[in-house]
Amino acid sequence: MKRIVLWFMTTLTVVTLLFGYHTSTSSTMAGGHPSVLAAPSGGGATTSGTTPGTTSGTTPGGGAATGSGDGGATGSTATVTGDSTDTRWGPVQVQITVTNRKITDVKVVDYPSGNRRDEEINAQALPILVQETLDAQSAHIDMVSGATVTSEGYVGSLQSALDQAGL
Repeated sequence: MKRIVLWFMTTLTVVTLLFGYHTSTSSTMAGGHPSVLAAPSGGGATTSGTTPGTTSGTTPGGGAATGSGDGGATGSTATVTGDSTDTRWGPVQVQITVTNRKITDVKVVDYPSGNRRDEEINAQALPILVQETLDAQSAHIDMVSGATVTSEGYVGSLQSALDQAGL
């Protein structure tokens, strides 16, 4: 009888320990964001604020700049950063460069990167979303399978940037 009680208690202890063990799902990786997500920028003014068509910020030389971000004049270039969109896995924020009312560059300045899985998903999904944006010239783009949450945040921030640019 003692052996049965000892066996039962040992089994119960092992099962409790197995179910109580928590694996790490949120380790932070050093190094930040992968650099493959941003295409080279053409320069110009940095846009901030929420008024569509108005740019203000700094030029590459460090001085303040203001001007029209609607791209109506020949050769006009504006860089607009959309509002940060909070998602289940973290914020997503998109920056676009508009030249002559055409999106010429897209950068993802903030995206979920809290663990290795986030980095894997976004390293694959964000370049696809950027290319879709350049091809569509709008926020009407396809979601990336397996990165639905990031895709939704990307589209939300992209639409904000397009609205600010007057597109």
